Amino acid sequence: MEGPNLTEVTEFVLLGITDRPELQAPLFLLFLVVYLTSLLGNLGMIIFTQVDPRLQTPMYFFLRHLALTDLGYSTAVGPKMLINFVEDQNTISYHCCTLQLASFLLFIGCELLILAAMSYDRYVAICHPLLYTVIMSQKVCWLLIAISYLYCAFVSLLVTTKVFNLSFCRYNVISHFYCDNLPLLSLACSDTHETEMIILLMSGVCLISSLLIILLSYILIFVAILKMNSAEGRRKAFSTCGSHLTVVTIFYGTLIFMYVQPKCNHSFDTDKVASIFYTLVIPMLNPLIYSLRNKDVKCALQRSQRKLCNVFS
Repeated sequence: MEGPNLTEVTEFVLLGITDRPELQAPLFLLFLVVYLTSLLGNLGMIIFTQVDPRLQTPMYFFLRHLALTDLGYSTAVGPKMLINFVEDQNTISYHCCTLQLASFLLFIGCELLILAAMSYDRYVAICHPLLYTVIMSQKVCWLLIAISYLYCAFVSLLVTTKVFNLSFCRYNVISHFYCDNLPLLSLACSDTHETEMIILLMSGVCLISSLLIILLSYILIFVAILKMNSAEGRRKAFSTCGSHLTVVTIFYGTLIFMYVQPKCNHSFDTDKVASIFYTLVIPMLNPLIYSLRNKDVKCALQRSQRKLCNVFS
């Protein structure tokens, strides 16, 4: 559907992941399993960290919100992508496209800032253990989370408004499986320079500031660990950071690979592969990483299993 201005565009066509019919059914089943695993894993993490009295610490408070953001942006993309596998024409209405972009930007931004807050929490726990409960009070934890959500909501609304105020007067085919910034900008026939600068500035501030906090926190953590005399103490300190460091490496590695490519080598096919990884695979991996590598979470799962067995026995 074409039109001279934005008001005449009522829907977009999503090209999806592949145009090969023989791959539609296998990919549908694969991504259905991935999304359901992500859904159950993150819901389980939210519930366990909320109801288990031994998980009422700042670390698991942030982990609960990390699971919430994983659930948020995977759900913003996943269900529509699955529906498109079984539809003849993969269309999305103008308003749904707007909502999808806004939701995705909100939760992906929150993920970055929550990971930064979690690294600061680990820094305080290892470098200032005696002051941990004072520094990481409930008020401070809620303040960090509130700042994350409010800032990302502002960025999401600003970027989404700027993108959808552009004129789409060429064609309405989005070369992606969801409504994302770059494919939408490529459809615009009006000047996108200001919008591109805003996206670059806002995403840069969020990505770079959170990455700097994480790097600084872990530099100080590693220095503190190296100063420890006890090998057991160093082992315990490393173990408390292992899950978070694994999640950070996978998540930031994928984002950096996607957004720091040279423009001459940039392609939407590469974007699709990277986007699949951080919109669907990473939200599935995060609860698995924390479940398998974190002793407290494993104990909470075992306690829940025993309770269920007692109920049904």
